[in-house]
Amino acid sequence: MEPLEENDGRSFVEVMNEKYSPENFPYRRGPGMGVVVMPTAGLQASPMKDRLNLPSVLVLNGCGISRAGDQTEIAAFCSHVMELDLSHNKLQDWHEISKIVSSLPNLEFLNLSSNPLAGTTLEPQCAKAFFRVRRLVLNNTQISWDTVMLLTQKIPELEELFLCLNDYNSVSSSSVACPSVRLLHITDNSLHDWAEVRKFGSMFPCLDTLVMANNNLASIQDNKDILQRLFPNLRSINLHNSGLNQWEDIEKLNFFPKLEEVRLQGIPLLQAYTNAERRSLMIAQLPSISLLNGSVVTDSEREDAERFFIRYYLDCPEEELPYRYHSLVTKYGRLEPLAEIDLRPRCQAQVEVHCEEKVEQLSIRLDQTVAELKKQLTTVVQLSTNSMRLYYIDKDSAFGPEEMKYNTRALHSYSIQDGDEILVVPKTK
Repeated sequence: MEPLEENDGRSFVEVMNEKYSPENFPYRRGPGMGVVVMPTAGLQASPMKDRLNLPSVLVLNGCGISRAGDQTEIAAFCSHVMELDLSHNKLQDWHEISKIVSSLPNLEFLNLSSNPLAGTTLEPQCAKAFFRVRRLVLNNTQISWDTVMLLTQKIPELEELFLCLNDYNSVSSSSVACPSVRLLHITDNSLHDWAEVRKFGSMFPCLDTLVMANNNLASIQDNKDILQRLFPNLRSINLHNSGLNQWEDIEKLNFFPKLEEVRLQGIPLLQAYTNAERRSLMIAQLPSISLLNGSVVTDSEREDAERFFIRYYLDCPEEELPYRYHSLVTKYGRLEPLAEIDLRPRCQAQVEVHCEEKVEQLSIRLDQTVAELKKQLTTVVQLSTNSMRLYYIDKDSAFGPEEMKYNTRALHSYSIQDGDEILVVPKTK
């Protein structure tokens, strides 16, 4: 690549000087974000000396940076910087990036997302500059997989690697493993084939968290022995919006020996179920999972889900029963279907209306009020609404009549049942 001209974009030093001058960033803002005022002793003459206040978390995103600038200035004022965000800039030369990084001896976090790094070549000598970095974000850079592998080989303590939105549809294996990586975030790529995911196991043998949402992964193809060998430490996996469409793929998640958190939403397999059915069936299929889609699975929820699972497959032919069904029947026995109980409130009741010597059977609506019932009774007892008192008599209660004195009270609040009585008493003048 041809070297960048001085007027092509802005330098790191120029932006740093502009953004973090005392006028723009004058105060200490707390642990990790405090202003650092550089001492004058021991520093060579510099136009920025004594007038730059820099935090240990340096954010220079979207500033049009394309080159480093004077490394002496970077080293003088950024020696304490631990986190650097250079996302959404114009960096397209690894040599320029390495000049910035090599001047930050305490750098642990580096974000280069959305810089135009497609087709760029990283020389091994430049890659050495990144050796202190523990968390590296390379989202939407279209960086080649070979460059990723070179970086992982040159960064001995790399723990977290972010490679989203890079259009990967395949990855190459590496002869050198990177045992320090615990988290791989590689969402929104095109990794459809499990054969590509399998390679992550040999490349990152201590992988704890694998985030692969929005990759449309078709299936999990390996058997129990291979999955246990390749992913012995995997604790969390995210397969949101993958293409999984068989329960066998869900069952294979049990083969990861330390897996305790699963995120699985938006997959074709679960589209036909209600939200409650999805969660219950998933919990029952995954006995070792303690977190599902971000929510804790409690012991009581697990028992309810496992019992639901047995009943869900009660009428399923023996040859189509999932493997998990038999182990749960061994645990709980063959459960009977739950009785269907209609818990909807009653809307009508057949009551006896008593008024002096007169008794009539009457069907009343329980969603109406006492005032509306009085209107209904005017034609039955030949009294106006203002001339009657109503009393409710529960046929199964040992207590006496209850006066229905509040005209706005709904009848269903009295728990009126068929066969109960309504006593109408004329008001005395």
